[in-house]
Amino acid sequence: MNHLVRTPERARPGAASTGTPPSKAPETRRHTRRRLRTARRAPAPEERGVLSEFDRDRAAVRWGLRIAQALVLVGLIAASLGPMLWLAKAAISTTQDTLREPLALWPSGIQWENLATAWNQAEINRYFLNTVWVATGSWFFQLLVATTGGYVLAVLRPRFTKLLTGAVLATLFVPGVVVLVPLFLTVLDVPLFGVSLLNTYWAVWLPAGANAFNVLLVKRFMDNLPRDVFEAARVDGAGPFRLLLFVVLPMSKPILGVVSIFAVLHAWKDFLWPLIVLPEPQLQPLSVRLPVIRDTVTLDVFLASLLISTLLPIAIFLIFQRLFLRNAGLGNAVKA
Repeated sequence: MNHLVRTPERARPGAASTGTPPSKAPETRRHTRRRLRTARRAPAPEERGVLSEFDRDRAAVRWGLRIAQALVLVGLIAASLGPMLWLAKAAISTTQDTLREPLALWPSGIQWENLATAWNQAEINRYFLNTVWVATGSWFFQLLVATTGGYVLAVLRPRFTKLLTGAVLATLFVPGVVVLVPLFLTVLDVPLFGVSLLNTYWAVWLPAGANAFNVLLVKRFMDNLPRDVFEAARVDGAGPFRLLLFVVLPMSKPILGVVSIFAVLHAWKDFLWPLIVLPEPQLQPLSVRLPVIRDTVTLDVFLASLLISTLLPIAIFLIFQRLFLRNAGLGNAVKA
């Protein structure tokens, strides 16, 4: 009689790893998968607010909340865009319409010639170009100093980095009026060179570059960049300049856009310092000449001049917001 020898069944991986009997392993895995699916479908805990879920389900509370949000949104839009829209309307209206009916929409018709008169007869074209030139140079030097200063303090990190950072931070506590006279004396007679920068745009550009706030802003951003990328670039043979140009700057486009907006807007509206160092009227920007133009032209032409002076800052803000602020900071990093 032949004896049948039964070989032991091969233990299933699930049962061997968990220590449960083979008959219980599939049931355990099934329950585990079910719990995972339930956990995925479970809604995330909501943050507690002023109104509870019970109050939000009430129709009166829900509609009242929607109406309040709509009113707040309309108020914010009116407060931010209202003055600009009124200026655009008044710039192409007659002086009588602006004084008698300031909120009426062109009772005497649209006066497009106000813009041409402001551009040509009031010489807005000359002062507009002067302002563009002043803003461009100030933007370049501020971006240059902020980028290199932040790069040295955040990436290269010399021996006395904390001391240098503290010294830069301490300059923020010095009011600008305090250094106005020493800065003017420096511009009047530049040390070591013995030349005067009065009535030159260098007198506006060079002091604008010494902006500690921009340096610290760029440093703070570069501190959060991944240092593994820097180490990989150094391993590939990148020096400090190649590391800055091909790795750090492409990763820092968002903060460069922020600094650019600050630099252009500050240079565009600066009044006191250009008035001091640019006494020649032919070199002065719009911020200095507009108070003088106000006494020489009619109200409608002056409002048209104000409208022209605000167009470029708005356009620059929109361009920088689209090109820099919406870009991913790490998307354009390349190897050195």
